[in-house]
Amino acid sequence: MSSRRSTLAMAVLALVTEAPMHAYRMQQLIKERHKDDVINVAQRNSIYQTIERLHRDGLITVRETSREENRPERTVYEITRTGQETLREWMHTMLSTPAREFPEFPAALAFLPIIPVSEALQALRSRQETLAAKVAAAKAEMKEASRFLPRLFLVESEHQAAVAAAELEFVRSLVDDLASGQLTWDYRP
Repeated sequence: MSSRRSTLAMAVLALVTEAPMHAYRMQQLIKERHKDDVINVAQRNSIYQTIERLHRDGLITVRETSREENRPERTVYEITRTGQETLREWMHTMLSTPAREFPEFPAALAFLPIIPVSEALQALRSRQETLAAKVAAAKAEMKEASRFLPRLFLVESEHQAAVAAAELEFVRSLVDDLASGQLTWDYRP
């Protein structure tokens, strides 16, 4: 049986490869390691749903269930051989094949003439400021983290910083073209 691949499912499998653990610990580790910048764990329920699916598909199994006084029941999961094989396949695919993703920003750009040029310019200038701060913060964080972490554990941060820097350059160019009038459109409400 083939399980549906997702970044959260990949993260869960990777974490239970390190050691058997319960859902709350998985969410904690993702946040402590700042992987929540690339994996959405804002809703704990999504972790439970992913775990349920991975368990149903035989990629993880229950190692133990326990209850400490005044605490809810805690189920500890571990990866299966099929889960290990699936994780490796997913990693190869995710690393080798660009995914078709649908981020909001390009979608908004596709419908830019829906708002007046002045509003677009104002919004894009705001995005430019946010991106510039994001790039600066990412570089500072990576510099600090590189003092105690090997580069291997910072490559996703490097990627995020590079993508943000590329987007910043694009937005700067677009802002310049809008501000100069080189790019314009007729707004019709």
